[in-house]
Parts: sequence; C-alpha cells; structure tokens
Amino acid sequence: MEKLLLDENFVAVKAKHSPDETLQRWRDLCGVVKNPKRRFRFTANLSKRCEAAAMRRTNQEKLRVAVLVSKAAFQFIQGVQPSDYVVPQEVKAAGFSICADELGSIVEGHDLKKLKFHGGVAGIADKLSTSTNTGLTTDTDLLNRRQETFGINKFTECEPKSFWVFVWEALQDMTLMILGVCAFVSLIVGLAMEGWPKGAHDGLGIVASILLVVFVTATSDYRQSLQFKDLDKEKKKISIQVTRSGYRQKMSIYDLLPGDIVFLSIGDQVPADGLFVSGFSVVIDESSLTGESEPVMVNSQNPFLLSGTKVQDGSCKMIVTTVGMRTQWGKLMATLSEGGDDETPLQVKLNGVATIIGKIGLFFAVVTFAVLVQKMFGRKLKEGTHWSWSGDDALEMLEYFAIAVTIVVVAVPEGLPLAVTLSLAFAMKKMMNDKALVRHLAACETMGSATTICSDKTGTLTTNHMTVVKSCICMNAQEVNKGAANFCSEIPDSTVKLLLNAIFTNTGGEVVINKEGKREILGTPTETALLEFGLSLGGDFQGERNASKIIKVEPFNSEKKRMGVVLELPDGGMRAYCKGASEIILAACEKVVNSSGEVVPLDEASMNHLKVKIEHFANEALRTLCLAYMELDKGFSADNPIPLSGYTCIGIVGIKDPVRPGVKESVALCRSAGVTVRMVTGDNINTAKAIARECGILTDEGIAIEGPVFREKSLEELHELIPKIQVMARSSPLDKHMMVKHLRTTFDEVVAVTGDGTNDAPALHEADIGLAMGIAGTEVAKESADVIILDDNFSTIVTVAKWGRSVYVNIQKFVQFQLTVNVVALIVNFSSACATAFVGQHDYGHFRSTSTSN
Repeated sequence: MEKLLLDENFVAVKAKHSPDETLQRWRDLCGVVKNPKRRFRFTANLSKRCEAAAMRRTNQEKLRVAVLVSKAAFQFIQGVQPSDYVVPQEVKAAGFSICADELGSIVEGHDLKKLKFHGGVAGIADKLSTSTNTGLTTDTDLLNRRQETFGINKFTECEPKSFWVFVWEALQDMTLMILGVCAFVSLIVGLAMEGWPKGAHDGLGIVASILLVVFVTATSDYRQSLQFKDLDKEKKKISIQVTRSGYRQKMSIYDLLPGDIVFLSIGDQVPADGLFVSGFSVVIDESSLTGESEPVMVNSQNPFLLSGTKVQDGSCKMIVTTVGMRTQWGKLMATLSEGGDDETPLQVKLNGVATIIGKIGLFFAVVTFAVLVQKMFGRKLKEGTHWSWSGDDALEMLEYFAIAVTIVVVAVPEGLPLAVTLSLAFAMKKMMNDKALVRHLAACETMGSATTICSDKTGTLTTNHMTVVKSCICMNAQEVNKGAANFCSEIPDSTVKLLLNAIFTNTGGEVVINKEGKREILGTPTETALLEFGLSLGGDFQGERNASKIIKVEPFNSEKKRMGVVLELPDGGMRAYCKGASEIILAACEKVVNSSGEVVPLDEASMNHLKVKIEHFANEALRTLCLAYMELDKGFSADNPIPLSGYTCIGIVGIKDPVRPGVKESVALCRSAGVTVRMVTGDNINTAKAIARECGILTDEGIAIEGPVFREKSLEELHELIPKIQVMARSSPLDKHMMVKHLRTTFDEVVAVTGDGTNDAPALHEADIGLAMGIAGTEVAKESADVIILDDNFSTIVTVAKWGRSVYVNIQKFVQFQLTVNVVALIVNFSSACATAFVGQHDYGHFRSTSTSN
C-alpha cells in the first residue's frame, strides 16, 4: 500500500506551491470516484485559475500599451485640445462633476491627457467634492449619495449554496444512482409479483437507505461550507489609514469611497484605484495584477495607483477614484472567488487510499456478482428451466446486482479525504478562537510536523509596547523617566532643539488629534516611542514639521536598517537627519555633539565611550537607536541620494520592550516537544542575547551570530554551524531566507518562520509554514504567509503547533475506524454473498435484508 501511495504522481503534490499540472494529474488518477463533485468541492478550481492567469496577461498588455501611450501623450501635453466630456445629469444632480466611468478610464488607462484636462489631481479632488487635506465629510446623506453614484469597494462573490444544492450534489454519487435504479426496478417487479404492500418492502427499504445517506451527507457538507464562509470573512478583514472630516482614522478597505484620502506605507496593499497626492520614494509592485515583476515608480509625473498592487518602498497619500468591480482587481477577484485552496499532502494520500480500496471493492463486487449468477444458472440448468425465465428469476438477478453494488458502497471509503478537510476546518475554527487565522488548509497539518521555529524578537517574543528609558545625549548618559525639566537641564538648549527637530522631522509616524479631541500617535512602536520621548521634552510636532520643508525621504527598511530625511530650513539652509541601528549610524559619523553643545571631531576615545554605552544599553535588553545630522550644500536636489557618511552624532537612545508573559514557558514546551526555537532579529547582538536568555532560547550549548558574519561563511562551515545557531542578530531578510533554505534542504527540517515586514516575504514563502504578524505585519507579509498570528504572540504560535498535532491524531483515529469498518464490511458482505450462493436459495430472503441495511 505504501509503495502505491508513494507513486511520484502523489508525492509530487507539495504542502505549498504545487503546479496546476501536478494537481490535475493526481486528480485524473483519482478519476474513478463515486462522487467527484463532493470529493473535490473544497479544493482549487483549476479552470478558474487559468481564467485568472489569462486576465493577468491581458492586464499586463493593456497596462504596457497604456504606459507607452501616456508617455507619448506627456510629450505633447501642451498641445492637447480639451475633450468633449459631458457630465451625466444624474452625476450632476448628486453634486459631482465627473462620473465613475471617466475616473476609471483615467487611472486604468494611465491617461495623462484626460487627467490634465480635468485639472490634474487637484481638479479631480474638486470634481469629487473632496479635499486632499481634510478628506470627505462624514455626513451620512452625502456618503450615501456618493455610494449610489460611484459604487462600493466590494467585489462580486458567488452566491452561497443553499442546503438543497448540497442534497442535489450528494445525489450525484454514482453508487447511490445505481441503488436508486435497483430500488425502482425492485418496486416495479415486487408490486407486479406480490402486490402492495408486501412487494414494495425491498424497494422502499433501499429508498429509505439512500435518503438517509443523502441527508446526513448534505447536512455535514452544508455545515462545513458555513465554516469556510466565516473563515473567508476573517481573511478579508483589512484596515487602512484614512482622513475624513480632518481626522485620521482606521477604516475597513470595504468602506472606502471615491474621494477618500488614504495613507499608504511600505507593505500596504493599494485598496482601490487612485491618484498620488503627495509622498516620497514610492515604488509599487504590480505583479499581483499584471504578472510584471518590474516595480513601478509612482510620483506626480506618474500618479496612477491600481487596486491590489503592493507598496514596495516609500510612503504616500492617495485619493481614491474607482472602487469595487469597476477596477481590474475587482474583476480579477471575482474570477478567483471560486479558486479554492490547494489540496494538502494528506488529502492527496488519503485520496490515493480511497482510490485503491475502491478498485479492490469493485473487483470483489464483480466476483460476488459472477459467483451468484453462476450459482443461479447452475441451479436452473440442474432443474432444466434455463430456457424458462419468470418474474421471480428477474427479481433474484436484480437482488444479486444490488448485493454487488452494496459491496462497492461499503468498501469505498469516500469520506476518507473529506475527513481531512473536516478535521482541518475544525482546527481552523478553533485556531481562530485562539487568535490564529489559517489562510491555507495545508498549514494546519504541516504545523504539526514543525521541527524548527525561526521567530522574530520584536512584537513576537516581546510586547511591542516600547518606551525610551535611557539616553546618551551630548556624551552624557542618563535615565529618561526623571522628568522633562531635569532631563533638559543637563543638555544645552541648542542640542534639545536639534534633538526635537531630528525626532519630529525624521519619522514615519505622526501626531494627530482624534475625534475625541485627544492627541494620538500613529506609527510603528519604535516611532511611537521616539515621538512620545520628543513630546515629553515639550516638543511641538506640527510646529517642527511646519517650520521646515521636507525635500527627500528615504523610509526605514530592514535591509538598510536606517531612515533618512533632507530638510530645507527656515533660513534657506539644507540639513539631513538619519537614525537607525546604533553601530551602523555611529560608523557613518565623523563628529559628535559634546556636553557643551559644540560639534567636535569623533575621536577614538569618544567612539569607544559611545560603543560602551551601546553595549551597556543592549545588555540591559534595550533596543538602541542612534540619531545624527549633517549640514548640506544649498544645491542639494531631491534626485540626489541622501549621504551615507559624514554625519554628526546627536546621541543614542535605549528603548525598553518587555518580554511577553508566558513566552519562557512556551519555549520550554516547544523544546520538550522536540521543536527548536531560534531567534532571528535585526537588533543589536547583545540586546538579542539578553532577550533570548530571558526567554530561554539561548542555552549554554547554542551560539549567537550576526547576519554579516553568517553570510560570509562557506557551505562546509554553515553545515557545521547552523544546528548550533540559536540567535541571529543584525540579520537581513536575505540572511533569514538563507537560514530557512539551509534548514529545509540540508537538514530536512520542517521550518516555521515568523515575519512582519515586506522584505520578510521571501522567507515566509520559502518556509514550510509562514507565520505573519496580524498587528505589526504588512499586507505583503500577510499575503505571503500561511497563518496570521492575530495577537503577534509567540504563545499563539505554540498553540498553532498543538492544533497541528491534534489534526494528525484525529485523522489517524478516523482512518483506523473507517478502514476497520470498510474492510470488515467488505469481508462480511463478500463471504455471506458467496456462502449464500453455495447454500442456495434457502436463506436468501434473510441475506437480502442484511445487505440492504449494510
């Protein structure tokens, strides 16, 4: 049996990313099934996937042509004659000056000519009755009118199947159809021979059995479909930052309307078609829509943003123009709504078992029918009545056929592959209650086999609630929690001003006033901690931002481990600020601000002093950041890169991020269950080691290594080193990907990897199980993951592994039960049929009723 199941056609189906050809091939092998509609209901619809791929190719060609046309149009833009666009009357009556179709043609067609005619982005905003600063008003009547005119940001989904559709599908079972025919013939012959009601007993008995099987099957499948529907709703919950009535707020992407002002940053999915309003260094990945891998730069010259694409770099503000089914993404999603989930390896193997047992059952059924018919012919020959056939003979022949069909019914474990789906779906539902959203069924069973978990530190092992607790400003280390007045009294006023300017201008966060009129800080936990520190020193966020003009921004990403900004100061001068990983920024500094607030050369003694402070902070499990600045020439252009060296160090801050409660116990539980936990982080190695020891990850036998050292090792050294690595610090996404690849290929480990950033996507994709963070994770990371950890907690990952193992135990028990029942039923039916054939007609009636009930 094992040899048959390990046929290359079955083994070729992987837990992730199996080609469509492979999926189709094994389905063809399982083609002889009783009810293919039911067996393959919850698996991928391969024809729909082909349609989606064809649509992507069409989109790619359309966009390529649109870009070429828009480039040509841009060259002749000054000579363009106004188009003859006329606003439809119903749109005018609703209070707008442009219709949905015109907006769709501008963005989807990358039509710069039309955009210019309508007054550019500002003109489109006016015609949509919105403001690029304050967004839409929250007046319900106005929002309803806007929704009626332009539509909603939802995609057409296939109608949910009613219970009676499942009943109809259950009736498609080939053996039930044959039994139905047998019941009909049995009724006709029985009534003709014995009359009502005696002649109807056998036929009605078979009908009752069929109806019982059909309704039990349909009820089970209907409840299953409702579970999948609930899980699908959870998968589609995506929020985005929007300004309405002047207030920043989080909103579901499905509530967006044309005219909304949306804020996008690295890793976000563009929620609707729109136009770029303002921003820096925006790079968009359009591969999900067009299949084109080359990223696209979006700016005021190329302001078109398409729904479903991903922000690869930068941040921006966009105005929504087209929503829902009017976008290409909407049409693509409607095609993929029936795409389904890939089969899991366990489903494939159990399908193989069901197919093989089905063939064995069919063989025994044919043999049984042949034996019974041969005995009947033998008896008639002996009696000399072989040329004389009566109604009783026809009924007997029919009963023999029903017995053969019954053997097929009891022999084929049709529910075996569905048992996997049921068990996985049950586990998915329970995991949802435990704060884990499973995106792919296969992840449930694969997680049960995990032997290694490569976990992030920040937000997964720690709480992600960060506060600045220590600092070393002007070479002077001090506690931060002793009050703003005391803190500032030890630092020159000029340096405090410089520090606040650095914090409030070189940030991806924002300080806003919410609907309740209270101050709210938006941004990553690190940004929030720095902004809180700046506000606690008496800083004014809006005042600092308004005083200077931002010329260029290079957002933080996990590869560079730094963020930079260039400002035009009120006096006309230019200044660059940068912040990031302490040792990286410090290495880029040539000067430092001393205790008197003067800029002095960064000599060896000062450098060593700062390095000692960084190490001291890190050993206390603090995340360290270095802040620096540089005066630039007035001729600096936004096209120039921000300098990488020549900075003046302002100071270093130590940020506390406490370890989550229960993490140490969860790590110990993993170790006792044979699962190795490794920490892979971008933080300082001393900070990483301190946290790893606190969590119980770093032991005396294990080693901690830095990413740059790891990637320089030869294959032979890595082979020896990787099993001992428990902490990797200052790692890049490439290091994480390399570690995962080696663990999977060289050491045959089943690897689960956590990730939250856009650059983690390759590692999440490579891993056996990709775990994305639900709170801190970007949409790109979630898209690449198999499971989303909704509370970003390591203990939840351990819970997922527990459920994965329970799935295996449940399926193992069901297989033992199912196969025992099927084999016993097959042997009993076959033996009794053959015994009846040899004994003769004497006890036939009793056997017939036994077979029917089986």
